[in-house]
Amino acid sequence: MTDTADLKTLFDAAVAQSRQLPERPDNRTLLRLYALFKQATDGDASGERPGMTDFVGRAKFDAWADLAGTDAATAMHGYIDLIEELKG
Repeated sequence: MTDTADLKTLFDAAVAQSRQLPERPDNRTLLRLYALFKQATDGDASGERPGMTDFVGRAKFDAWADLAGTDAATAMHGYIDLIEELKG
């Protein structure tokens, strides 16, 4: 098992790599990355759900809220694994 410091280092590296992917991921994958990042760094979704006219904000909030209860380490592992998959 990866210790917390090593996991944070791997996560930070994956975040940096996300900006250098060979091609832009589709919107569903971008939402998944966003949700995993927010869950890893901020925990469960908080605040009010954006209104009906804020389609992007609402989709992002819902994707994050779907991960409620997921611990930070699990979210970090999910983010790292998804970036590795996208790198090919």
